[in-house]
Amino acid sequence: MIKKRKWFGTGMIAVLLALVLGACGADASDTTAPPASQPEGTTENTALELQTVRYAPFNGVSGLAVRYGIEQGFFEEEGLHVELVSAQNPVDALTSGDVDVADIATTSVIVAAGKGAPIKIVSSMFRTKGPFYLIANPNIQSVEELKGKKVGAAVLGSGLDVYTQTILKEHGLSKDDVTYLASGVNEAAYASLTNGQVDATIIHEPFASLAEAEGTGHILANGWDYLPTFHTGVLAARNSFIDSSPELVEKLLRGYFKSQEYAKNHLDEYKAYFLENVKIDPAVADKAFEREAVLWENNPEVNLDALQDTQQIQLELGFQDQIYDVEDLLDLRFIPNK
Repeated sequence: MIKKRKWFGTGMIAVLLALVLGACGADASDTTAPPASQPEGTTENTALELQTVRYAPFNGVSGLAVRYGIEQGFFEEEGLHVELVSAQNPVDALTSGDVDVADIATTSVIVAAGKGAPIKIVSSMFRTKGPFYLIANPNIQSVEELKGKKVGAAVLGSGLDVYTQTILKEHGLSKDDVTYLASGVNEAAYASLTNGQVDATIIHEPFASLAEAEGTGHILANGWDYLPTFHTGVLAARNSFIDSSPELVEKLLRGYFKSQEYAKNHLDEYKAYFLENVKIDPAVADKAFEREAVLWENNPEVNLDALQDTQQIQLELGFQDQIYDVEDLLDLRFIPNK
């Protein structure tokens, strides 16, 4: 069996938790026991021979169910030893050959592969709609009231930036009507709100629920209400790995969705694991899970129309300079059957 270890998600509340997987790239490659090996010609059970895949899940809560699935043995059942790698830039990790498969923002793959990077989208992630929230301090009651205020857009040029600008636009504002800042993500974004650096910021859970619980802020807008077809997350593989080991791509995807399905269908069990690794009030975690249940689709299919919509939005905002042929960016042969 795989040796169990506790995993700590990056991007959790800094004042509550010292994180193991820091955003600056703590190495996560020692998660599982090394693959079993046998001398040539051995008569022992060959099922013990595990094939290694180097996989870079998203750090933080978005990759936690996969780590849970590894501890549950779902990847070992597929004959895989998963070597987890923490990747600051998944595109670079894939193209350099340091990683075989990675969780990655859809827009990053589209632009990189469109420009010739030897990588392809092989599946959607467990959710594809942006789990992002525009939260503001308690004195601001509407998006319109942000005019002339300081607004945090996480990382400029990112999907979070897309959502922030779109929300402002839908309420008659542009980034020129506010003081538009790169406020960072997760705990950095939350700190920017609580210390007054910004009046509002785009952010992930559990920080939206934490702001409500602590009275430091409240939600002005749910991102997916404004961009329901903007595709935010995929698994991508490097072309050479697809060519040399197609069966391992398929096995990894099966393990990935086994993990997600088990976590979703055994939520109390998964929440216990979540709270072991994310030191936060259980009531805050409950609220975050409840709010995002609608996003947890576990559908590996990739909607081509959504990819087109995503590119069009990127183009309009100047985040990509052309629309790429999505058929050239995909290899969906390995998607597991539901």
